[in-house]
Amino acid sequence: MTNIKIHTYSIIACLFLLFTLNVKAQEEGKVIDKIIGVVGGEILLKSTLEAQIASLRSQGIIVDEKSKCEIVEEMLFQKLLLHQAGIDSITVSEAEVEGEINRRLAYFIAQIGSEKKLEQYYKKSMSEIKEEFRVIVKEQMISQRMQGRVTSNITITPKEVKEFYNRIPIDSIPQIESEVEYAQIVIYAKESKEQKEEARQRIENIRNRIIKGEDFSTLAILYSEDEGSAKKGGEIGFMGRAELVPEYSAVAFKLKNSAVSEIVQSEFGFHIIQLIERRGQKANTRHILIKIKLSEEEIVKAKNLADSIYNVIPTDTITFGDYALKYSNDEKSNKSNGLVANPATGTTNFNIDEVDPQVFYTLDKLKPGEISTPVPAQSLDGKKGYRLIKLITKTEPHKATLETDYSKIQNAALAGKENEETLKWINEKLKSTYVKIDEDYNKCNFQNQWVKTM
Repeated sequence: MTNIKIHTYSIIACLFLLFTLNVKAQEEGKVIDKIIGVVGGEILLKSTLEAQIASLRSQGIIVDEKSKCEIVEEMLFQKLLLHQAGIDSITVSEAEVEGEINRRLAYFIAQIGSEKKLEQYYKKSMSEIKEEFRVIVKEQMISQRMQGRVTSNITITPKEVKEFYNRIPIDSIPQIESEVEYAQIVIYAKESKEQKEEARQRIENIRNRIIKGEDFSTLAILYSEDEGSAKKGGEIGFMGRAELVPEYSAVAFKLKNSAVSEIVQSEFGFHIIQLIERRGQKANTRHILIKIKLSEEEIVKAKNLADSIYNVIPTDTITFGDYALKYSNDEKSNKSNGLVANPATGTTNFNIDEVDPQVFYTLDKLKPGEISTPVPAQSLDGKKGYRLIKLITKTEPHKATLETDYSKIQNAALAGKENEETLKWINEKLKSTYVKIDEDYNKCNFQNQWVKTM
């Protein structure tokens, strides 16, 4: 391991594969876990290492014995951070964990195509998938916060950035891949009064049947349009208030015993809810969801509005950003001139392979500053409509230079300084921290003294 800070692998892919390994082990009835390391009170499992290695190999990276040792050392470092965070009382809130899980699941869903496909792939509901990730994500966030404390006072000057760049051998200057920035205006079809009333009538009829004595679970299996929970009789598992949409949460946590709620409307449609059990700040409920169907007429109206905006923008004094603020239904971008943020980095820059395939197909035909004709759009919760896409910037692949890529070089230089400080911190903490490593890894040529000699 040459650089702890830079030697970070795909966390999202690792979580994805770790979950897959757990599912396969459960299906096959095999125990794949073994403790391969202990740092303070934290343990490192073999399954976690296997998931990381599988993640790298899935990306075409060859993992030999040397790189395997580097991965183990990186994981030991994460356990040291977690152990020290416990000593220093560093925590994260459940709301923060929930937000991060939702962000990562949104990434998974974008990669696989839909929530339904993700549930089918894992043979689990979204709530079950989230619970599988919860402990892993929470520990990861705590260790990241601890590492942030270790390097919080590190800064870098422009002179140091230039010196860092000049020390890079010519043939080692990194290649910067093509990147794009784009903005969008998303127009979703509106729910008509007729379709809304039809959905409400359907769920009201179902609720009346339950009130008259029919079984909630059976009717959920037969009629609920939440495919993830319907097969379980509508049960969604134990969740806190922050994990549920506000309208659902407000009602669910007021229910007592096995009472059935009134009709509840959320962004997903109409629900009726039944409380199964309360445990402290979490509740296990079941529900029946009836979605509000969109009429073709409303979808056509969304397209017509998108067409109108497209036709007027070239001759109007109002900017694309102004139209995004006024008309776009994408709340993540409409208040920032329509600029789309990369969920993996938090910036507005996307590597070409990070762009949604449908969006890429449109962007690929545009020049910077050009706006696409309206193209179909669909949200993760099933809303349909059309969007306009504007290509803001596009770079060609090139060797990094101070003139064009200063921020990237600055970040690399800062990471180098942070890494030096981190190595000092590790060596200091290892003097007073209990560490035990499985003998299979005692021969690894670790950068730090994880294996203590007598």
